[in-house]
Amino acid sequence: MGHFCFKGVKTINHLKSKKMKEFMLLIRTQGDHLAELSPEQQQQHLKKVMTYMGGLMQSGKLNSAQPLDMEGVIISGAAGKLKDGPFNETKEVIAGYFLVQANSLEEAIQIAKENPVFEDGTGARIEVRPIKVMEGING
Repeated sequence: MGHFCFKGVKTINHLKSKKMKEFMLLIRTQGDHLAELSPEQQQQHLKKVMTYMGGLMQSGKLNSAQPLDMEGVIISGAAGKLKDGPFNETKEVIAGYFLVQANSLEEAIQIAKENPVFEDGTGARIEVRPIKVMEGING
């Protein structure tokens, strides 16, 4: 599967004036959710995702999106110990993210609900989190 990235997509000017907020949509799956799909199903899924992302881009709501590799580590504890993936006992991983703009948490939730990851029966979950605006950090 190829990577797709839409970093730095400019929002449409009339949407900017509404003071939209940023939200992080974290895609959580049980391991590599695409590995269980046939190559044909993977291609169908990719087409659905690209259509979904195209709609978000066209509406000026997509800032960026990326799948994440299954490799990685978690650094935790006072001594900074490393823990190799999978990252917890349930083998749930963050498979990717979408950084979107929305007028409210409810709108961001609706954007997440429309994600095609739910159509393939993979048991995926999406965590929707508002980006906290902090003076001097977020511009």
